[in-house]
Amino acid sequence: DHAAKVLAKTVLRLMPDAQADEAAEEVDPESVKLTRFTHGMGCACKLRPQVLERVLDELRAVSGPMVDPNVLAGLGKSNEDACVYKVSEEIAIVGTLDFFTPIVDEPEVFGGIAASNALSDVYAMGAKPIFAMNIVGFPSNRLPSSVLARILKGGQEKCAEAQVPILGGHTVEDLEPKYGLAVIGVVHPKKVWRNNALKVGDSLVLTKPIGTGILGTAQKRGLLEAGAKKQLQETLLQLNKTAAEVAQADSEVHAATDVTGFGLLGHLKEMLTPEDVEPAAKKAKHENGHNGAGSQLTAVITAKAVPLLQQAKELAVDDQCVPGGSLNNLKLVEATTCFKEGVSKEMRILLADAQTSGGLLLAVGGDGSKLVAALHKAGLT
Repeated sequence: DHAAKVLAKTVLRLMPDAQADEAAEEVDPESVKLTRFTHGMGCACKLRPQVLERVLDELRAVSGPMVDPNVLAGLGKSNEDACVYKVSEEIAIVGTLDFFTPIVDEPEVFGGIAASNALSDVYAMGAKPIFAMNIVGFPSNRLPSSVLARILKGGQEKCAEAQVPILGGHTVEDLEPKYGLAVIGVVHPKKVWRNNALKVGDSLVLTKPIGTGILGTAQKRGLLEAGAKKQLQETLLQLNKTAAEVAQADSEVHAATDVTGFGLLGHLKEMLTPEDVEPAAKKAKHENGHNGAGSQLTAVITAKAVPLLQQAKELAVDDQCVPGGSLNNLKLVEATTCFKEGVSKEMRILLADAQTSGGLLLAVGGDGSKLVAALHKAGLT
């Protein structure tokens, strides 16, 4: 009888009507584990980069080049972390939108992570976020409304920490819980950080350890140790606000991006991509390793210098802990990446691991030691 009642309630929750809503409200909110309600987690649920590139190439081919001179970054103009529109000689508006499925089970933590991740694109442009709008997909026939309230509370608290007000939002009924923000920021038009303006001799500085995709999957499988889980959540919740402010004050940043769904190597590949060229020419030049001026442009990463989260390397050898998105990322960059013999398979996977709420990847002049010291002084390790 008990099994039949449980089954009946489950069926009711799959029906989009008043009975389903009532059944959802009977679910104990404290027993909810959000990652059980989604097939993918965090930025690892993004479309495969190979698919996205094809779609965007087709879209650019139809829409043609951007002709508005005030568009400093946007679809058809460049491939940046956010769009940028100049409204005066002193002010440019920066806009971005980011949302995803849960990477953790706790609703408030998920909300905070999603907010931190969305705000990051504005920081990666060297800009200051000024307000945000909520984006919500929620299965109200499967989960009680109190869970959504807790997700929004987590996002609200993270934005309050960043001193960014949330002014509204939009919700849709969905099969899986999804949450994120549309964020608007401001920057001086001449102080925008581009993601592909590296200079010869620049050093690369990464402001957070990597491995969130693998650790998030391991957590869902029940394979994550307590210490590693704590570090994972702290990293995911950490705003890139301080890192951006320190870099603006203490270094000459030539290029910047935030490391998210396409992994460290995937986002570095974008940084090495020439600016403002037609899709076909852009692809050909990039595959040949050239920048817009036709000169050789490459980057060298010392694998052992890349910061990793606890347990990341040992879990990367376990196939059940490696997200499909991370493997897709690795496949995408293999043609343009030369791995030395000593770089293990698990390290290659980690370098392509699909990150959620990752750190800033900054290209700065000199050896980068001044910036690293300033970041450490600000409490970032």
